[in-house]
Amino acid sequence: MVDLFTLLAHDEINDLEHPVVPPIYQTSLFTFSSYSEMEAAFRGESNRAIYSRGHNPTVAAFESKVAALEGAQAARATSSGMAAISMAVLSSVSAGDRIVCVKHCYPDAFKLFMRLLPRFGVQVDFVDGTDTAAFIAALEGAKVAYLESPSSLMFRLQDLEPITNAARALGVTTIIDNSWATPIYQQPIRHGVDLVVHSASKYLGGHSDVVAGIVLGSKERIDRMNSLEYSVLGGKLSPFEGFLLLRGLRTLPLRLAQQAKNALEVATWLLKHEMVASVNHPAFYTGDQARIYAKYFSGGSSLFSIEIPGSRKRIQTFVDALKLFRLGVSWGGHESLVYPAAIGVDLPGDPNPNRFFGISPSLVRLHVGLEASTDLIHDLERAFEIAKEVN
Repeated sequence: MVDLFTLLAHDEINDLEHPVVPPIYQTSLFTFSSYSEMEAAFRGESNRAIYSRGHNPTVAAFESKVAALEGAQAARATSSGMAAISMAVLSSVSAGDRIVCVKHCYPDAFKLFMRLLPRFGVQVDFVDGTDTAAFIAALEGAKVAYLESPSSLMFRLQDLEPITNAARALGVTTIIDNSWATPIYQQPIRHGVDLVVHSASKYLGGHSDVVAGIVLGSKERIDRMNSLEYSVLGGKLSPFEGFLLLRGLRTLPLRLAQQAKNALEVATWLLKHEMVASVNHPAFYTGDQARIYAKYFSGGSSLFSIEIPGSRKRIQTFVDALKLFRLGVSWGGHESLVYPAAIGVDLPGDPNPNRFFGISPSLVRLHVGLEASTDLIHDLERAFEIAKEVN
């Protein structure tokens, strides 16, 4: 088996000029020299590209590389993480079906489940993913089990193998969002998951300059999506974004390892801070959650949350006092970010995901970037000093 760094450093390029980096095929369509050549492409009897909404060589290079990392047979890159989630889910349900989803899922996935799918007669039940027995019991009669391990904001883990074994026996399709760990630190397909989705905007891209997604699985499942959900919904990835994502993948193991190291140093310091009530990071879990983390993950990432007791004014003062941690909603790039959950709790919308899941307004999510951990700790320490004067 090819080493991880070798896989990411080299590209197979079918080009007479032998470029070291795959070119950007910035074209909307590809032409043919004959009727028979075009017919063969339409029938799928050749690998020739036809139209960039369906297939583009630059994007295909990104898809094949992530598929190799995940241990998947095939992949389809999309214009966003939500496009990948929507395509994976819509390809697996019909009117009248039921989905079982973990609590604390990504807020926009929640909106898909609670505001859009009910229009088409699809029911979604939310079950605590840390209660494996309860989650398995809920699968009876379901069509899809939707997982996030760890889950959004609270970072709770699910025991994949018993869930996927039960799902397979019941004919339930399993889908998981693996954006937090990336395929570097967790490969859910090896544990029986049918479809894996990523917000490629996060660690896969890694530079906060691209919005993208990807869904991975068996060739049969991806081919089925390509023939309907992908082709008619049109959430395609552009060639230039595919190029940026290929660039990001080359440094993914190095970036992720350094950011994970920084995050552990910051989180360890936060564990001891008098103004922090809890640190939600899988590396610090005990009991069954610790067992699950050791079983499925070979490492962590740099996204976690803390709880700061006190008023919302204290939270606001704390985040406003930060300089290196910038206020932002995304994560996975080179920069450190802070997101106060109170903002999401106060947003209009019924149902509101943060209120629905009971997310505390005292929760603050931190993303640790590539800055020196000592500088980040100093930034946090100074902000705490300012915030502690606020009741």
